[in-house]
Amino acid sequence: MARSPRVLSDPWSRLMFDASLLWADAGAVMMFRGWRMMAGGPAAAREAERMLSEKVQAGFELAGALATGKAATPHAVARKAISTYGKRVRANRKRLG
Repeated sequence: MARSPRVLSDPWSRLMFDASLLWADAGAVMMFRGWRMMAGGPAAAREAERMLSEKVQAGFELAGALATGKAATPHAVARKAISTYGKRVRANRKRLG
């Protein structure tokens, strides 16, 4: 019996799988944040402020990595972007969910 190929052993396949997980987690975070913001009050204001500051911080972190050459190939750039945003999205999903 032939063995099935290990699809996720290919770096690009693994990258796409991780991007899919990030996409799903981001959707959950948007839903949780939407509920919190619709409730209004101080918690909603804090969440909106936090959301904006996290995006700016992640953008600067990624830009710094790209500017210093820590990600030199297209795959490394994509991997760095997914890891940079992914760690924040996963933390928010855990915190909000």
